[in-house]
Amino acid sequence: MLTLGINAAFHDCAACIARDGIVLAAAEEERFTRIKHGKRPLPFTVWQLPFHAIDYCLREAGVRLAEVDHVAYAYDPWLQLGDRRDALALPLEPSRTPDAEWQSPWEPLSLSYVVNAPRQLASGAPHHLRERFAGARVDGPYRWHFVEHHLAHEASAFLAAPFDDCAVLTLDGRGERASTCYGQFRDGRYQRLHEVRLPHSLGLLYEAITTHLGFLHSSDEYKVMALASYGTPAFAAELSERVRWHGNGNFTVADTDWQQLFGPARLRGGPLEQRHFDIARSLQLVLEETVLQMASWLHDRTGARHLALAGGVALNCVMNARLRDEGPWEQVWVQPAAGDAGTALGAALWVDHEQRGAPRRRWQMDHAFLGPAYGDDDIEALLLQARLPFRRSADIARDTAALLAEDKVIGWFQQRMEFGPRSLGARSILASPLNPGMQARLNLIKDREDFRPVAPVVTEEAAADWFERATVAPFMTFVFRVRADRAGRIPAVRHVDGTARVQTVRAGQNPQLHALLQAFESRTGVPVLVNTSFNTRGEPIVCTPRDALESFCTTPLDALAIGPFIVDKSAWAKP
Repeated sequence: MLTLGINAAFHDCAACIARDGIVLAAAEEERFTRIKHGKRPLPFTVWQLPFHAIDYCLREAGVRLAEVDHVAYAYDPWLQLGDRRDALALPLEPSRTPDAEWQSPWEPLSLSYVVNAPRQLASGAPHHLRERFAGARVDGPYRWHFVEHHLAHEASAFLAAPFDDCAVLTLDGRGERASTCYGQFRDGRYQRLHEVRLPHSLGLLYEAITTHLGFLHSSDEYKVMALASYGTPAFAAELSERVRWHGNGNFTVADTDWQQLFGPARLRGGPLEQRHFDIARSLQLVLEETVLQMASWLHDRTGARHLALAGGVALNCVMNARLRDEGPWEQVWVQPAAGDAGTALGAALWVDHEQRGAPRRRWQMDHAFLGPAYGDDDIEALLLQARLPFRRSADIARDTAALLAEDKVIGWFQQRMEFGPRSLGARSILASPLNPGMQARLNLIKDREDFRPVAPVVTEEAAADWFERATVAPFMTFVFRVRADRAGRIPAVRHVDGTARVQTVRAGQNPQLHALLQAFESRTGVPVLVNTSFNTRGEPIVCTPRDALESFCTTPLDALAIGPFIVDKSAWAKP
């Protein structure tokens, strides 16, 4: 049984395909269109389907759309419309509302796009993708499912986590009605225990203050998390009065004039003041304290030993670390595509699980390499066409380690692309952590703010030797404190607060990256590298060899390790 999952409701449009409970492929639309977060100009701001990502998933499965059994869309418009199902029939003018009593956070035009997604899938594919979409009709032959947004988040956690029994917590900005959901997965069944409804939302709170601080909401929240380390919780008491935990799984967020509370909003690109650092720190602290209370209530309610997290707020790795260290759980697992892109995966897994009536899962997400890969012949043909000097390496890990040991910054393009917002060693920029100036150098190369930290990747077997209480962490979803006796060896990856967002790698998970770390260790004594995403500010992570080559040629990267080939800029000047 083949199930296609789609997210196109808010942002981070994506697609996923699963066969009998096993995920075959998943990717974000932005990687193909090069439009970050899939945000298009009106009227296609968020609602156009991720046709390129769908096409990739169908290609990976070796089928056309008409051969898919189920299509799962990660939003249920009927939760908004109820019995008013005729209110949004196309055509619909942007300025027209169904009636004066319209009570929805969605404007009618956007909700109309969701309602009519089956028609769009059957007939709206771009001309150059039509072949794989041929034969599809509005009424099938596949069966269409609208899946509640938060249920898709929840399923992306409990049907992908390495647990047979776990509590589930999802936190994001908004769904159809909910912002937060609690549940439990046990004996192959999922039960939602409670939900917090809009307008009360920790995700929307973080978005609002992200905007106040001069950053882009639904995009730059991770910058605010990094900024928090430079501040003090000077506004935490005032903010806590507006974010109240009431017990029984409930919290409220009071409507607030942020300028009245914090002072004037920062202009985008304007100077950062101590006040801005303190706002970020206060927000981060209130978020952490509130989620700890939520997790404690959920643990008391379920008695579960394990916790699975999803939703955009679950990408806050500092919060996750406090849940890991101070919460009541033996183990916390975070969906690596915790944001809205992951709902495509969750919707596919949920419909597959329900339709097959499977009592147990057949798959768990121990890696995120679900995107496209490119063959050596295709890469070589592109390099020849570009007329750039390159060489084929007999041992790409050994030769790349030699360049890294010379303090060169490397574009690393290998195997299948990662699914989710973070580069995990397939589409990465890698560098030595030994140079204390490397963070500033990388931020300059990528045109990033100078307060932004860079993350370490380390062999799984050596992680605890370099980071305090380090555990298996393949997805960069937790921070760990750098060991005091090792901090001087890897200054580039140590944030101002002494922590680092760690990624661990084992040989069976990513053999090339693991071999590279071992080769670097043999040269330097350090099994750690800097790993940051292969992109520049405002651009999606690279997907294709052409994307990688264009990014490499237009930035101060020193070399590119792409498949078995090395392109070294130092060779360009030689006769």
